[in-house]
Amino acid sequence: MPREQGRKVVASNRKARHDYAILDTYEAGMALTGTEVKSLRAGRASLTDAFGQETDGEIFLHHLHIPEYTQGTWTNHEPRRTRKLLLHRDEIRKIQGKLRDEGITLVPLQVYFENGYAKVELALARGKKSYDKRQDLATRDAQREITRALGRRSKGIS
Repeated sequence: MPREQGRKVVASNRKARHDYAILDTYEAGMALTGTEVKSLRAGRASLTDAFGQETDGEIFLHHLHIPEYTQGTWTNHEPRRTRKLLLHRDEIRKIQGKLRDEGITLVPLQVYFENGYAKVELALARGKKSYDKRQDLATRDAQREITRALGRRSKGIS
């Protein structure tokens, strides 16, 4: 059977980009059971409240919700179990060093399949204050208005 090609996004954490300032991103594989993979292939997952944590030189993903596979039997998985992330040793060391800084968190941004393998995109992030969030929204709105005005101007509409 030929392997899937390309990238298929299963779940995305859109709120993370609003709540956190993204400093650095990493791609990691996940150690999953069979029913978890089948449930992910069905497009069912939730990144709400999920976070990464370093324990004994390894990185684990906590609170990622993958619902039980509907056709699963007694071998079904626990929906919110802690999952080990597969990273290179050098990447783990870099992440450990940065997590020691005050206010840095490991946040999952996306869960997806790439060439048939389940992957998660992780971000080292610092939490935003409410005034930072307001400033980002104002900047985005201003940029949108500028592009609209330029579009109208190029069409000859004043």
